[in-house]
Amino acid sequence: MINIQPFSPEYAGQIYDFILHIQQKEFGLPVTREQQPDLADIPGVYQQGISNFWIAEHNGRLIGTISLMDLGEGKGALRKMFVHQDYRGREHGVALRLLEALKEWAHTHHYSDIYLGTADILHAAHRFYEKNGFVQVERNVIPDGPYILPVDKKFYHYQL
Repeated sequence: MINIQPFSPEYAGQIYDFILHIQQKEFGLPVTREQQPDLADIPGVYQQGISNFWIAEHNGRLIGTISLMDLGEGKGALRKMFVHQDYRGREHGVALRLLEALKEWAHTHHYSDIYLGTADILHAAHRFYEKNGFVQVERNVIPDGPYILPVDKKFYHYQL
């Protein structure tokens, strides 16, 4: 059974390896551990105020992540959405379940807008976001912040 739940410290050791493997090995993105210090302190960065970080797990194994970072004034940034390659697609529905958890949290906590930046080579991710109500926007529409990585070249907006 696949479970979606808020991040808990027992998964801290798996997070960096899981995300870096997908970024670097699967997609060849030039993203380093040092560019993502937020992952060293998920509770301090993503589980304060009305931000949150969720994981998908199967038999104790981390298979997916997603987070919502509070930007203030009802705005948030979708961050760190990754699904293990063996669990991608409709068959498992992991990405959709992670996104639904994030949207439910955002609605409950009175967010009005969710933004995200992503690499231009992640075509399946673009289709997924667009199918789920995100609209591509220009970079200047996205609030500035440390959540935008140098590899982010496509930007999306979702209005609740």
